[in-house]
Amino acid sequence: MSEPESPTYDRPVSIDSTEAFEDLLASEPRVLVEFYTRNCSMCAAMEPVLGNVAKVTETPIALVNGGDLFDLSSEYRISSVPTLLLFEDGEEVDRLSEGFVGADGVLEFLGEDPDAI
Repeated sequence: MSEPESPTYDRPVSIDSTEAFEDLLASEPRVLVEFYTRNCSMCAAMEPVLGNVAKVTETPIALVNGGDLFDLSSEYRISSVPTLLLFEDGEEVDRLSEGFVGADGVLEFLGEDPDAI
């Protein structure tokens, strides 16, 4: 009998509950989370960028609608969107809240080679 395969994250995953957020942080050693809101043009522009980054990185990327999950927005003091949070072993280790960031910038934020894309 073979062991179950670990999930692959070749595209961003949408998080729709605090429980799903906590489960992802508990199951992965490193996670990049984008907090966004509907009708945010910079957030919408980040979607394809994060999709491209997800294809070349081992780090899972999660999307959290801060308007729907206000408890998480409050807990992580999200004051502007898009905001990227980097978690390692379930703890926030870095944050980027400068608005739109291209794929090279996201990869640099992750400490990865921007030439991977």
